[in-house]
Amino acid sequence: MRIGMGLNSSTNTETLRYMAQLGVQDVVLNTPPVPVKNGKWELVDLVSLKNRVNEFGLTLTAIENTQIDMRHHLIAGGPRFDEQLENMVETIRNIGRAGIPMYTMSWRYPRFYRTGHVDIGFGAQGTAFDADVEDWPNVIDWELTRERAWECLQTWVKTATPVAEEYGVRLGLHPVDPPIPVVGGVPSLLFNFENYRRLIEIYDSPANALLLCQGSFSQFAGADQDNGESIYDMIEYFVKRNRVLYVHFRNVSGTVPKFNETFINKGYVDMYRAMRIYAENGFDGFFMDDHAVGTIGDTDWGHRARAYSNGYIQSLIETVTDTSLYGVH
Repeated sequence: MRIGMGLNSSTNTETLRYMAQLGVQDVVLNTPPVPVKNGKWELVDLVSLKNRVNEFGLTLTAIENTQIDMRHHLIAGGPRFDEQLENMVETIRNIGRAGIPMYTMSWRYPRFYRTGHVDIGFGAQGTAFDADVEDWPNVIDWELTRERAWECLQTWVKTATPVAEEYGVRLGLHPVDPPIPVVGGVPSLLFNFENYRRLIEIYDSPANALLLCQGSFSQFAGADQDNGESIYDMIEYFVKRNRVLYVHFRNVSGTVPKFNETFINKGYVDMYRAMRIYAENGFDGFFMDDHAVGTIGDTDWGHRARAYSNGYIQSLIETVTDTSLYGVH
């Protein structure tokens, strides 16, 4: 098990150097600044992206999301569905040709959504969601039934996964966040354990996997209950089946309909117990911090909060594996 970190919409030199300083091995670039050409990403731009990360002794292990306007009709069954499906599949080919082994995608439209922030201690801020004040407007001007939404997802998985296998790429889908049945007038699919089990059964392959955003999974209704569908049960289920690419290792207080993000070691999830489940079931991927909480004097990216989370994750890995990540110096 290893340490990773992510960077959104940027390949900032100082941030990549900072990751290297902290001992990060795997880098995830979320919606990187790759130019969109005729609706797809080209090989030359992806190779350039990978080389930029490699300059710092880091590995670009995963790309997380293309620009949303490359795939919103794909997800939400819009009139450009076929066009975006073809372009995204070609983009997967180019990701594989560039030697980038993973592509993960948030199967949701609209994107990440919160209703506000809460004080999580002495002025530190965590994002929050409250279904009673949810007011996201409709984001599509076409009709989308839940049945059609499943057809879109199934078509994507059955079309893209064989291509990904051929080109050496593993695909993974991130949950809808907040995990509720409808967001912005769009029926959600990946908001509970049952639907994720259905996802991996569409195409039986390690290339049809999931990005286990532990924060989002912890927000699922009932994930905090000892009912066979707890966050711990979900981790064990998917790790045992080799369907977890990597983990967004964050913590939350509460589940839908009302929750908030908090410090990595202060939510309802026992992170030590979770880490033991990953280790005991043979997980060999990486963990990364996610959604840095707001602390005094921190940067927009959250250097302080991320260093705190990164150190905590490293310590947990070393504790449950009884192995130093970096050896004796």
